[in-house]
Formats: sequence, C-alpha cells, structure tokens
Amino acid sequence: MAKPQTITQKILAAHCGKDYVESGELILAQVDIALGNDITAPLAIRDFHKAKAKQVFDKERVVLVNDHFAPNKDIASAHHCQILRNFAKEQNLTHFYDGGEMGVEHALLPEKGIVGPGDLIVGADSHTCTYGALGAFASGVGSTDLAAAMITGECWLKVPESMRFVYTGKLPPWVTGKDLILMTIGDIGVDGANYRAMEFTGEAIRGLDMDGRLSMANMAVEAGAKNGIIAPDEVTLEYVKGRTLRPYKVYASDPDAVYLQEKTYDVNGMEPQVAFPSLPSNVRPLSQIRHVHIDQAVIGSCTNGRLEDLRLAARVLKGRKVFKGVRLIVIPATPLIYRQAMDEGLFTIFMDAGAVISPPTCGPCLGGHMGILAAGEVAIATTNRNFTGRMGHPQSQVYLANPAVAAAAAVAGRICGPEDL
Repeated sequence: MAKPQTITQKILAAHCGKDYVESGELILAQVDIALGNDITAPLAIRDFHKAKAKQVFDKERVVLVNDHFAPNKDIASAHHCQILRNFAKEQNLTHFYDGGEMGVEHALLPEKGIVGPGDLIVGADSHTCTYGALGAFASGVGSTDLAAAMITGECWLKVPESMRFVYTGKLPPWVTGKDLILMTIGDIGVDGANYRAMEFTGEAIRGLDMDGRLSMANMAVEAGAKNGIIAPDEVTLEYVKGRTLRPYKVYASDPDAVYLQEKTYDVNGMEPQVAFPSLPSNVRPLSQIRHVHIDQAVIGSCTNGRLEDLRLAARVLKGRKVFKGVRLIVIPATPLIYRQAMDEGLFTIFMDAGAVISPPTCGPCLGGHMGILAAGEVAIATTNRNFTGRMGHPQSQVYLANPAVAAAAAVAGRICGPEDL
C-alpha cells in the first residue's frame, strides 16, 4: 500500500521520478519553469557564461521579466535590464517580458498561463511561492541555483515538512486573502514555518477567488516557508481553463497525510488586519488602530496589484478625495490588468480621487522607484514586506494592509477603523 503524502510531497516525487519522497529527503528535481528578473537574473546569466554553457535547457521554460526597476530608473538599472534583453535575444527565449509587455512577474506568469497546477517552478525571487495558489510547488532560489536550472533543467531541493492551515467560516465584507495570511503570520511569526510547506485549506479558502489565493501563497515566505500551496478546486480549474500553455496535473493531499502541525482559524467576524513596522508578523486587527497618520498609500505589487484588488480599492475611493498631503499611488500589476481597470472606469475613480496611476512595476515595494519614502515618512501599502528601509529611508515606516484599508487610509490621512470603509 502506498504511503500517504501531502500535495507538496506528491508534486516533488513526480518531478524526481519517485512514487514517494520523505520529508527531509534531498532530491534532484526536474524543473518546469525557471524564472529570473532584472535584479537576480544578471547574476544567474553571469554564472551561466562562467560555466561555459551554450544553450538553456529549454527556451520555452526559462522566463525572464524586467519588472523591479522597470521602466529603467537609472543607468545601473538600465544596464541590468539590458543584460536580460541581450540574453533573451541570444537564447531566443519565448517568454521574455519588457516594455509594454512587462508586468510584475508573479502576476504575469499565472495570467499568461505559463505556470499551472502540478508544476515545479523555481525563481530567483523569494515570492515565487505565489504560484502555489494554483496547486503548484513554487519556491524562490538563489541566482546560482537559477543558473544551474537554466542550464540543466534540474534543481536540488530538500523535501519540506508540511503544516496545514484550516480556515473555517465565511469571510466578512472587506476581509480578504491578504488579511488571512497577515493573521496567520501574526500568529506563527516570521520564522514559524521555516523551510516548511504551508498548505491552506478550509471553507474560507474555497470561498476565495484566485486573486485572493495568489495573495495568500505570495506571503508564505514571510513566515519563512519554502512554499505555500492550495489544492486545486473548481475555482482553480476555471481559472486555468483555456489559459495554461502546457498540460497540467491536479494533485491533492491524502486524507491521512502526515503534517508537522495543524492550525485552525474561525474567520467568522474577522476584521481586516494591519502589519505594523517593521515585521509582517507585527499584526493588529483594524479596530485596535487609531491615529496612525500617513504620508503615502501604495496599492499594487505582486501581492495586491490584480484586478479584484483594484476593484476593492475603487469601491472605497468612489466619490471621495485623497487627504490633502497624502500621496496615493496605484500600480496595476500587468498590462492586461491596466487595460481592464481602465476599460471598467476604475482609472476615472482613482484620478478623480487624486491618485497617481503608475505603469506596471514592482516600483516602491522594494525601495526601487515610483514612490520612495523620505526620512520620517509613513506609508500604508498592499505590498508584502515592511522591514526597516524596505520602501526607502531607514527612518521611514511601512504598514501592510489590504487594498480597501489602504484606500480608506489615503482618504482619511490616517489608518482608520472599520467604520471608515
């Protein structure tokens, strides 16, 4: 009789040619997608050439995206993006995204159907774990590992132990996948899932749309996880239908699979959550926050720059004005999302409120551009990290929240309570 396995174990076993893998086992796994961006890929490309490699293992499966400092903000970033352009041309890569085709990588790849259920994806970016929302194993790796994957199509991995997170009940209005993951990180801490798989399930997860699920998986790494994952269901299959470019396989955990730990959360009556500086785990419910004045609000990033995120912000902003002295920056994550938001009239709402609308970019999330903070400034953002200096000056501060809370704060000039939504 086959040993019971989690969804993470099953995907990893399938990609190393085994029927079963043990937690802690070191495996050499076949990679479906190897991903790099304009910060991490130049190092991988350097190592690719140092290894005297001539061709990537598959020009359809190596994906490069200029998104972190793009559109180029200075000479150094222009050089980095140029390295990717030259390499993509040299290797005739199918999936290279730049200019008007460029979007934030972790929003772009699911949208384009480049990643799908059952895939094994490695990327030289920690938020590669986003694709676990589709039922894939996806994890960040270093640039040297990316170089090896680009050459061989393989990657060494240690099979992580799994933790199971069950969310019961129905999410109240204004509470999103972002709030679920913030609450969870607040509970277990930024090291609570170190090199483990965070498996999300339960009634509340099944009630989330794909945008909410992608937000949850995206921030698994903020708890130290190797990957976050949600087993595919009808929502997943509807999302990937007619979208994915390759055949996919659906996996699910066995009922008697072994977990290191299981935690259950009742989300009935849950409030939106806000992470205070300077850790994603420093979380408080919205009703416990008063008089945190802000200078800037950012709605975007690989966590919350998708269409449902922009719709949620627009619901709050419609007919209202951004508080005088506050800068509201809205960053649609991909060109398609940009066009959809424009066609739906969301841009009119944002502009009438006094927001700045940016082209797709990671921008201020990592202190790149399009909204860097000065000393003493405070921002609320829908991004995923609020470490010291993350969005600019070391003496600035960043609070993390969902798009509705960020929009309401932009209007009030402060992080406000549930009554202001």
